[in-house]
Amino acid sequence: MIELTGRGIVPGRARARALVTRDPISGFGGIDVATGTVIEPRHELFGQCFTGRVLVFPGAKGSSGWSGFFQSTRLMGTAPAAMVFDVVTTKAVLGAIVTRVPTVVGASPAPLDTIRTGDLVDVDGDTGRIVVIRSDG
Repeated sequence: MIELTGRGIVPGRARARALVTRDPISGFGGIDVATGTVIEPRHELFGQCFTGRVLVFPGAKGSSGWSGFFQSTRLMGTAPAAMVFDVVTTKAVLGAIVTRVPTVVGASPAPLDTIRTGDLVDVDGDTGRIVVIRSDG
């Protein structure tokens, strides 16, 4: 078990398998809100679904429409279970708030160096605590 501590920006708690990328995600045209799938052709998660997963990523890229697309995933039931990101930008924070999933930012040790796709992750947006249980035991 590995513990990380950051700053919670959206309250709540979620436990799910991680989906990790070092590439920022474009909400506007980069995700299919109906399925929760990354559709940006050159993205390393192209074709992968983040619905019900803990999405671990550096942050948002693109226009301010990013937050609207992530809000749509909440409305359609295709949102991530929680989000963990490094780069705090207004569009990423707004996206997390309108998506209404537990979100932690600025965690230490660095989430992108610590969490792996498939790890079981408990995200506590109230305390900023993240607990990682390795997928390989």
